[in-house]
Amino acid sequence: MSRRTLACAVTVVAVLGTATACRPADTTGSGGTTPTATSPGDGKADGDRKTVPDVVGMGLQSAQDAAQAAGFHRLTSHDSLGRARMQILDRDWKVCAQNVEAGAVRATDTELDFGAVKLDETCPAHDQAAAPAAGTMPDFRGRSVKAARRALDSGTSIRVDDASGTHRFVLIESNWQVCTQNPVAGTKLTGRPVALTAVKYGESCP
Repeated sequence: MSRRTLACAVTVVAVLGTATACRPADTTGSGGTTPTATSPGDGKADGDRKTVPDVVGMGLQSAQDAAQAAGFHRLTSHDSLGRARMQILDRDWKVCAQNVEAGAVRATDTELDFGAVKLDETCPAHDQAAAPAAGTMPDFRGRSVKAARRALDSGTSIRVDDASGTHRFVLIESNWQVCTQNPVAGTKLTGRPVALTAVKYGESCP
């Protein structure tokens, strides 16, 4: 065999070897490698579910810190007394209720809502989170004027008078509790105006 013929033979062998090495492995035949089937979210779903901590009795700031440490970051709070006050300084409030029971396993994007009162106040027997009127007039007596306004449709015409008869201006509505209302509770709301009378918390309705 001439040197030229030998060189050509070596080149052909090298090319064939390279083609074989680059050929994809047969994953469908006997003895081949079959990909492992996985369900969407396997592993990740477990990592995104955590146990809700028990925060009732904690200061609101401490409760929020505990929830975040447990993996929950969608946090909100409300006035458990139904006065619709804002929790401006969380350290001045304590938790009375939580919307998801302690020990429940929930997705970490679940919103946790804490009902709270000020430190020197007593938690109510039942949380009084404000709820929308849903087409009928709620019973607002004892609730704050602010909570009543929030519950009604934003287009509702509302008149608020001082029930004491001294004609005081109702300025900070979360500090005033409803004494009377018109229409009465249970009345269908069809765009009619609403009239409330109120006194300050700590005062008695006449």
